[in-house]
Amino acid sequence: MKNIPNITESELVVMKILWEKSPLLASEIIALLPEEINWSDQTVKTFLNRLLKKQAITHKKSGRNYIYYPAVSRDEYIKAENKTFLHRVYDGAVGMLFSKFLEQEELTEKEIKHLENILEQKKASKKKP
Repeated sequence: MKNIPNITESELVVMKILWEKSPLLASEIIALLPEEINWSDQTVKTFLNRLLKKQAITHKKSGRNYIYYPAVSRDEYIKAENKTFLHRVYDGAVGMLFSKFLEQEELTEKEIKHLENILEQKKASKKKP
């Protein structure tokens, strides 16, 4: 797995927009911000520059503007964040994480079936030499 940069909560707002729709100009990112976020144009450009330095995004020049793209996929980011959380909170004990989560959450029959299927696949893959 490639090295995933540490992305702050504010930077994540920008990343989510780029994961949803890209490539985008800075002005398009600003226009797509959730209504409750009242950042100035300069604030968004600051976050874009931070994400560029972290290599979480990339850009291409287009006339006088830059077009921004994610350099890290949402899936890669989620996997890295999950791993960090697992090690930070549960000392890497995945079984404890799931048992604590499942003890607290209400699940639908469909969700339970889906989890059972995943566990069966894991069990089957462990039996193969």
